[in-house]
Amino acid sequence: MPLIYTVEDDSSIREIQQYALQNSGFEVQGFSCGRELCQALETKIPSLILLDIMLPGEDGLEILLGLRQNSATAHIPIIMVTAKSTELDKVKGLDLGADDYMTKPFGIMELISRVKALLRRTENLAEPALLTNGPIAMDTEKRSVTVGGKACELTFKEFELLRMLLINQGIVLSRDKIMDQIWGFDYEGESRTVDMHIKTLRQKLGEGGAAIQTVRNVGYVIGR
Repeated sequence: MPLIYTVEDDSSIREIQQYALQNSGFEVQGFSCGRELCQALETKIPSLILLDIMLPGEDGLEILLGLRQNSATAHIPIIMVTAKSTELDKVKGLDLGADDYMTKPFGIMELISRVKALLRRTENLAEPALLTNGPIAMDTEKRSVTVGGKACELTFKEFELLRMLLINQGIVLSRDKIMDQIWGFDYEGESRTVDMHIKTLRQKLGEGGAAIQTVRNVGYVIGR
């Protein structure tokens, strides 16, 4: 049974989330702040976290950044929940490593659907701990990348993008598929987001960057 952690300071909203998720077959634990979440993470890692942005003390974006920088929690799927609805707010959360974004108020059916969809996406990413292509080597457990034996520092999204390419070596991935997998199915940004991340990724990979090939009017592939 998947374990869901929900972090929400409004007790009424938190209780509704817990009730709905439990009725859908999930094990759920609720927390009112980041400190309580961190204490729980020391004993058990969940299958997914629902994280509100507006929290007392450390806000959701700060918590998100901390989770993504910690190798023990970097892989946990996270849905940001907030009353803010501007595109800039969404982009900020997604760029920091959120997997999806929900704006209050939202329906219970939408919540359950998004949780199930994200779990399906992430569960399909089973891969060996070490992914390689030419001089590029990725350790998915340590979340580290080297090129020719030298460390290569990548952002969370760049790492996920490279991982997707390495898992699907020889397969052309469309921009839409990359957007869906890395940024979430409802991301409203432009497809140029993928192109810009690919450009930066190639630059950071140096000699290994040439392995990422552009397939005109379609998308990208590595190792073809």
